[in-house]
Amino acid sequence: MAQGEIRLEAGWKAALEDEFDKEYMRTLREFLRTQKVSGKVIYPPGAQIFNALDSTPLDRVKVVIIGQDPYHGPGQAHGLAFSVPPGVKPPPSLQNIFKELERDLDIPRPHHGCLTHWAEQGVLLLNAVLTVEASDAGSHAKRGWETFTTRIIEVAAQQHEHLVFMLWGSYARKKAEQLDLSSHCVLTSAHPSPLSAHRGFIGNGHFSDANNYLQLHGCKPIDWALPGSAV
Repeated sequence: MAQGEIRLEAGWKAALEDEFDKEYMRTLREFLRTQKVSGKVIYPPGAQIFNALDSTPLDRVKVVIIGQDPYHGPGQAHGLAFSVPPGVKPPPSLQNIFKELERDLDIPRPHHGCLTHWAEQGVLLLNAVLTVEASDAGSHAKRGWETFTTRIIEVAAQQHEHLVFMLWGSYARKKAEQLDLSSHCVLTSAHPSPLSAHRGFIGNGHFSDANNYLQLHGCKPIDWALPGSAV
């Protein structure tokens, strides 16, 4: 992740360019370099670390969904929070997201878990930490990514009015509480994890609430139905 090699959507790159020169980011780059040199497997692949930003340009953001860190199993992470690439079985949290979509909007559960269709419509699927070591959840926490992704959320909130923030679980709520989101719609509930989904995630109505808010403010609603099947 050397600065000269950073490939990033132009709008986000212009807004975040100064971050790459800061001390925390230099320290983070050195940490990732050391991990790679020592033979550690890191997810997602390097070219997909900024996939959330590349898939949802800054000027198109409508909804922000905040995850914690990437999936740490082989082939699962591709840079979009909660999403998996085509052909990979949806993990339990994502299955619960689909369960709530079916309950809320009568959208049949898809046979795949690739959320690129959402990202392309303006749903920023942002993990608070953008990398992880294989088979070691949370292994890259507190290395600097949190500072960077807080800045991403701050930029989105400043550049736009009437965004929808979908904050699932205490981690996502804490991530956003330091920011001024008073001109936006903030939806909170339990996390879709199997450990907590039935304590308030299932039944939260966030998908219909988000679309109602967007339409109220003259924005095209999100088509939450995923096209096709990737299995």
